[in-house]
Amino acid sequence: MWTFLGRPVCILYLSSALSVMALTRYNQFPRLNQTHLTPLLLMTRGVGLKVEGSQFTLEGSPFRIISGTIDYFRIPRQQWRLSLQKMQAGGFNTLTTYVPWNLHEPAVGQFYFTENLDLIAFITMASEVGLWVIVCPGPYIGSDLDLGGLPSWLLKDPRMKLRTTYKGFTRAMNRYFDRLVPRIEQFQYRRGGPIIAVQIENEYGSYYMDKKYMAYVKMALVSRGISELLMTADDGLNLRKGHLKNVLATVHMKNIKKATYEDLKSIQGISPILMMVYTTKSFDTWGYLRNFGDPQMLMKDVHEMFILGFSFNFYMFHGGTNFGFIGGAQSSNRYLPVVTSYDYCALLTEAGAYTPEYRVFQEFFYSVTDPSTIIRPKIPLAIAYAPLTLIYFVTLWEVLPHLDQVFLDNNYVGVLDRYNNELLIVKDVSKKVQSLRILVENQGRLTSGKDINKERRGLTGDIYLNKTPLRQFIIHSLEMRSTFIQTKLPKFPEFWKTKTNQVLGPAFFLSQLRVGDPPQDTYIRVKGWGKGVIFINGQVLGRYWSIGPQEALYVPSSWLHPGVNEIMMFEELNGGQKIQFAKEPELGH
Repeated sequence: MWTFLGRPVCILYLSSALSVMALTRYNQFPRLNQTHLTPLLLMTRGVGLKVEGSQFTLEGSPFRIISGTIDYFRIPRQQWRLSLQKMQAGGFNTLTTYVPWNLHEPAVGQFYFTENLDLIAFITMASEVGLWVIVCPGPYIGSDLDLGGLPSWLLKDPRMKLRTTYKGFTRAMNRYFDRLVPRIEQFQYRRGGPIIAVQIENEYGSYYMDKKYMAYVKMALVSRGISELLMTADDGLNLRKGHLKNVLATVHMKNIKKATYEDLKSIQGISPILMMVYTTKSFDTWGYLRNFGDPQMLMKDVHEMFILGFSFNFYMFHGGTNFGFIGGAQSSNRYLPVVTSYDYCALLTEAGAYTPEYRVFQEFFYSVTDPSTIIRPKIPLAIAYAPLTLIYFVTLWEVLPHLDQVFLDNNYVGVLDRYNNELLIVKDVSKKVQSLRILVENQGRLTSGKDINKERRGLTGDIYLNKTPLRQFIIHSLEMRSTFIQTKLPKFPEFWKTKTNQVLGPAFFLSQLRVGDPPQDTYIRVKGWGKGVIFINGQVLGRYWSIGPQEALYVPSSWLHPGVNEIMMFEELNGGQKIQFAKEPELGH
């Protein structure tokens, strides 16, 4: 725990040394009675979340934030309430959720706040089950999303400087905030809603390209009616760069040292400590071993935070899934795209099932607070449907291309990527003309760092053959969205052929799954397949790749319906012999 809190001996100045040592000696924890401080019981709304010395208060009473993160866009809407009920039943009192700009405004001026993007419905459900809400509206949120949740169309401006006061960025941000913030404003604490705090941006101290930017974002929120407690969030190393005057600085657990708490004290005097992102692991990336958390260290840290009076937020409480193509990528020594699962070793599994850690923390929180009787909402079990062996296919050349490999006369030649920019092509002397097809795939833009400004889609320069640029390419767009699957592909069974032996990609493969009533959660196993994308009834489930670690993709029951369901796989390399299912996640070892 040295890397997290710097060991208690180094931070006793945060609270009374004598009281902490006494608590530790007798193995006791400060008991909280906050049962009257819930959205369901607190009808009088005069004074919201405040900083009073070293503690938070809510409506004038001491209040400890015990929070967890659930991102509504990673959980099917039909499961929102159940996940929130599990959070409240686990002893948590606050939900933290991030708002992805790129999903709410996928194209310039086209805004979506309905169905799985109905933020207000999600916030309302949280209040109805007894949870307060901390909202992180961005504009940048990180969250391991493509471009950190910023819309990629911003990069059409060649002079764009993301997360700065560059007019091209602020103009777009203000248009977005004009649509987003009034929705949030109506559900603030003093207006009778559950929102007790709003986070300004996210980890700006590690980016810090414009010293005026954070103040600009703050004013953009305040001028549109945000009046509850404002906070910033940074890792320990960049705390000073990211903070704002008269705004509460909170901490992400990365790079936490003794100096972090000294910085906090010098920035804002004696104040409560909110560990805004607490986790014991990181997200998984394709081609690497799975990241596992350490449950024993997690509980040890939480015990210590509780003794020291910290408030904290579990990242993640329920991680969910990077549905579609929302996952981003990390760049350290090499480009590392995020897998489809966002399980994150959270307290609930990707499908929302209880983990052993959930039960341990529920018992702990119930032992130090004064809740009612323990209630655990039941969860439906997943099922492994019978394998599908009747599979149909149509080749990409019959549909027209778009992905990340190079082909010569339909023959696979090799891969060009960020680290390999040259391929050897052997000329066929028997042919007068050969066709060169380049399929471009977006595996996820960088999610953080200053290099996000360099991210572009597709080919970003000329293609050279023997040092001569090739011109007059015919470009076909294959967006891989629901509309493409539903309107551009040939209708079944027209043009579709029955698969009787191995079919090399790229190609689309189709099969039909019969489901009873009601449908149940399941997982599609990708063993025997190479690399591609899975669609369920026209919706994009997500990416798969044989290099692992993820070996099965979660299929929520709400994406299925009784009767015949259409499963389509776009396979880039080698088509499998059958489509198999599992009742447990296979996320790697």
